Amino acid sequence: MTELELGLAVKRLQITHHRAATEALLPFDISLVQWDALRHLHENPGASLHDLAVLTFQTDQAFGTLAGRLESRGFIRRVNGRGRAIRPELTAEGERLFAEGREVMKQVVGRSFAPLDAEERAVLGDMLERLLSR
Repeated sequence: MTELELGLAVKRLQITHHRAATEALLPFDISLVQWDALRHLHENPGASLHDLAVLTFQTDQAFGTLAGRLESRGFIRRVNGRGRAIRPELTAEGERLFAEGREVMKQVVGRSFAPLDAEERAVLGDMLERLLSR
């Protein structure tokens, strides 16, 4: 497999995984992007909107719009931080939705990598970490 073919295979796997995750989250009436924002809020309490934008691969403006949608649905609230900073935090409903979605996402990820045994998954993880740490 050439480097180009390898790059395309990684992208195809990512798209396949994204579609499966989007489908699995439909019953929760939340998109993968929205759930991922809840995940990062859960894992990074006190993070700024800018920090969350970076973590979710979005611009500050795009994440601000997303945060507005999540707030209007009652999943997050904005609280005052240091100075003029506004920090989002999960509401009880946001925590519940994150937790339910996490279980679904574990299943999706499990199916994505099911063809690999534990040793192969560990080797793949090590190789990806090595590529990403450059």
